[in-house]
Amino acid sequence: MKTLAKIYGKAGKYKLHIIIAAISTLIVTAANLIAPRVTQSMIKILEERSAESGGDVSRLINIAAILFVIFVVRAVCQFLASYVGHYAAWNYVSEIRAEIYSHLQKLSIGYYGDKQTGQLMSRVINDTSNFETLIAHAVPELTSGIILFVGVSVILFATNATLALLTFIPVPFIIFAFPVFKKSRARHREAQEHMGRLNATLQDNLSGIKEIQIFNRQEDEYKKVFDNSRRHAESLIRALFYSAVMHPLIGFATSAGNVIVVGAGGYLVLNNLGMSLDEIVAFLLYLSVFYGPVGTMARLIEDMQSGIAGGERVFEIFETAPDIKDSPDAVHVGVLKGDIEFRDVEFSYGDDSYALKNISFTVPRKNMFAVIGPTGVGKTTLAALLPRFYDATGGEIFIDGIDIKEMTLQSLRKNISMVLQDVFLFNGTIGDNIRYGNSLASDGEIMAAAQTACIHDFISGLPLGYDTVVGERGIRLSGGQKQRISIARSLLCNAPILILDEATSAVDAETEREIQEAIQKIAGSRTMIVIAHRLSTVKRADCIIVLKDGMVAEQGTHSELMEKGGLYKHLVEIQRIKE
Repeated sequence: MKTLAKIYGKAGKYKLHIIIAAISTLIVTAANLIAPRVTQSMIKILEERSAESGGDVSRLINIAAILFVIFVVRAVCQFLASYVGHYAAWNYVSEIRAEIYSHLQKLSIGYYGDKQTGQLMSRVINDTSNFETLIAHAVPELTSGIILFVGVSVILFATNATLALLTFIPVPFIIFAFPVFKKSRARHREAQEHMGRLNATLQDNLSGIKEIQIFNRQEDEYKKVFDNSRRHAESLIRALFYSAVMHPLIGFATSAGNVIVVGAGGYLVLNNLGMSLDEIVAFLLYLSVFYGPVGTMARLIEDMQSGIAGGERVFEIFETAPDIKDSPDAVHVGVLKGDIEFRDVEFSYGDDSYALKNISFTVPRKNMFAVIGPTGVGKTTLAALLPRFYDATGGEIFIDGIDIKEMTLQSLRKNISMVLQDVFLFNGTIGDNIRYGNSLASDGEIMAAAQTACIHDFISGLPLGYDTVVGERGIRLSGGQKQRISIARSLLCNAPILILDEATSAVDAETEREIQEAIQKIAGSRTMIVIAHRLSTVKRADCIIVLKDGMVAEQGTHSELMEKGGLYKHLVEIQRIKE
């Protein structure tokens, strides 16, 4: 019930549609209750005509007209209940999918550390689709079924209490069987989890198809997909087993009820024991209406298990609070100047060890600041703290003397652009990917950014130029081309702070020279934090810090650090030997 309340709580926008659908369903229910009684009146008139060789034909015509109007109203209301209910349900599903995605965007990078993209996609797409059943079918029809069941019960007892009691003989057996459906919810949730794993496997494998082929792992990966698909099917089959058992049992019980009523009712009519032919006909008509909701409720309860299981998985996301968010008194800052200060900054990923410890340095505006060190010493982590992808677990970070936690995330990140080591390009044109840094940029501004990033000549040489489609994740481009497009995209932001995280890690010597040239073009125009393995990239930096074991081991210019003869000089000499 809590999950149902949450699902319906988010459907507030469509309350009117749900009410209209519910009222229409109730009118259909009322029509189903009235129609047998009107039919009984027609049969009674026919009985009178047979007995008296006469009868009131006008009454018969009037009753037939009333019955016709009832059926017309029922048809119209069935249309409204179906269309309006589905209109509300599918619009609700589309909006809640967008709302889940919006919430996912608010969660920090740390949330995605142990999550698979395919699993999250399954919750957004597959699990929410089950809400349509809850909104358009399950709850409205279940409510209508209960009302219909109660209404018919009253009419049956009013017609003949003895026969009505006989009608209820199968009902306890059916009701006691309902809890079996609850067992199917765990199986439905299990099936949806396996579907999530299947989606995750497919997403990983299709993204890594080149690696699968180069290492000849097709058979292994096929087995993974087959196993996940089979587990999903097995869980779903176990859930549907309960349906396969329950529905025939319910059908048998209701059929047995019909046999009891027909036998007992026929006996009463034949022996003139207080029941007429028109009453037994009406009773049998109501009996079909009586047992209908019982079977319907069994089906709907089963459908609800899948919807509720999906709702539980969806609301696990909604109930995950962002750990990186604006403070209550956060202020919106405009364009910053770019003075950066790290003051005794520490960071841990949640274990007892520290990725960064006692990090302190200042970067004056428009200076180039380089961070180097062996792999795994926390260089990328340090860069991720500035735009608050993670929050420092100790110390403070300032830009222009303002603690970054006192700024709104949006305004903070608007002042920072980044070129990441793992470049991501969207499946669109080169121009669209560069314009992603500034949606209002003109074609001329895009070309200027590309020229600064030393990629304009390459793009111009393509048959479609800036309209060339790069493919998913930029698969049609080399690593160096993707990185230069990423640099152009970041430059187009015109943010006062630019972070280059291993911008030359995947390029050849010639491309590295061009990127270094691009870096020099923008040096002095903004504050730059450069993270690099290739030390040739950072030689001209205004200041270099060398990290070791998460701490600052050395700090100074290239010439100062070479004179010290410490770790920096050692790294330079090792790189010269490798080259």
